[in-house]
Amino acid sequence: MPHSTHQTGSSRRPFHPGERLGPHQLPTAAADLILLGDLTGRYAAGSYSKLASDGQTLVLRADRQGAAEHGHRITAAIACHVARAGGTVDQLTRLLLHPDHEGGRHARHIVLRSGQARALDYIRRVWTSASAAVSSTRLMESRQHTYEVLSALRDRIETTPWRGERGRTALRVLRAHLNFAEIAGGPLHHASERQTAEEAGISRTTLRVVYETVLKPRGWLRRLRVGQGREGSTWYLAEGKADHHSIPAPQSRFRTTQYPPDPALEEWPTPETGTTADLDSTVISRLMGHDAFAHHGLGSAALVIIAALHARAAQTVAELVGSSSVSRATLYRALRRLADHGLVHHSGETWTLAPHALEGFGDLPPEAAAEEIAEPARGWDAVATRHGTAGVASRRKAVHAAERAAYQRALELLSEHRSKAVVLVRDGRQVVVPAPRPDEVPTAWHAPDGCVLDPVTGRAAPDWRIATDGRLILITPADQRSYDELAAAHAEARSEWESAA
Repeated sequence: MPHSTHQTGSSRRPFHPGERLGPHQLPTAAADLILLGDLTGRYAAGSYSKLASDGQTLVLRADRQGAAEHGHRITAAIACHVARAGGTVDQLTRLLLHPDHEGGRHARHIVLRSGQARALDYIRRVWTSASAAVSSTRLMESRQHTYEVLSALRDRIETTPWRGERGRTALRVLRAHLNFAEIAGGPLHHASERQTAEEAGISRTTLRVVYETVLKPRGWLRRLRVGQGREGSTWYLAEGKADHHSIPAPQSRFRTTQYPPDPALEEWPTPETGTTADLDSTVISRLMGHDAFAHHGLGSAALVIIAALHARAAQTVAELVGSSSVSRATLYRALRRLADHGLVHHSGETWTLAPHALEGFGDLPPEAAAEEIAEPARGWDAVATRHGTAGVASRRKAVHAAERAAYQRALELLSEHRSKAVVLVRDGRQVVVPAPRPDEVPTAWHAPDGCVLDPVTGRAAPDWRIATDGRLILITPADQRSYDELAAAHAEARSEWESAA
């Protein structure tokens, strides 16, 4: 558990390695988990199912595998509680191996099944993972503390230079997750890839690329659990690593023939952008999902320039290079594009936003030449139409809605244990033909008296009958039970087998 909203209280103190740690010295939720186990089933979600090899369907785990996964999650949660309280691995071991503690049942089962040494090695591995998780997260002591943490994280994002197109796209994704975290009330939040892509105004493919190449390596965002079924993925927002200023540059698909200059000749160019930025991420969050800032529209460079000018008006090009972290060449192109719509104005060497630029309405200043602005923009929809990106967001949402509907239908079929059906097209209509069950026979094999016709000889098979629901049953002279009696006997045998196992 990356963070907790439990009020810790002032009576707790740090523990010493030789001191015995009891459940009463931990928060109430931790004590209940240790003494009583997972009574509410909080850690059972997803334990008894997993994604199939195709990455889309769910398959059920065996009962033993599901119980082991459930027990491991309880053990990891207890380890996080002990690490958060300042305990040690020896204290965790005593809590888990205590015979009266229900939360340590999984560890004690490993002792019985594999021996003491194997169980102690397992507890040490869990403790290592829990210590790493606790050291990289923080405890939310109150709602006010949560607001302070998210506010500090927003300031950190706004002052971090996000260089390059991939860095600016990562900023949009990170700002989308910050919106979800503010709604959830903490760095731990839930969101699906489709939901994040719609919020940031990018595609799912681009979303995965910036997560794997920028946000995850730099420590800004971690996926704690992949979404399954109707649940989105679990994410945790962090402050990023110390070397967060270096955003990985996009890799070229082809090997370049240009080589950097010799560093001994002191010809290495210094980066144009500074080590800090100055953006208003609220503006980015408000505008990034609009069609006007799609890939072939104004783009992310124009988005961060508007955010920089809103945070601090009247900046020169040199100042904008540092505050927006946009290179000089890209900055000139983006400013020219914004000026064509009347969204930004320049007076001498300084640039400012138009009075209603955040609404997408351009303005023609009195001192501007007639050829500078052909036609001021009349809203973001008009800007998107002019760039040919109108409707991108709605089409993306329609595709995501169709994908969600197809996935929900697949889950419903899976929950009903249905087989794949065959779809035939007749007269322009789709006719679904369900796959036959193993105990069902074609209608051509049905005899009028309920017998089954042999498909080879065409004669009735004496030992086979067809029940009223069309399923095939075997009736021999040694077993004259009806279909209902056979079904009841099967259910009784299955119940006895499961109870014995």
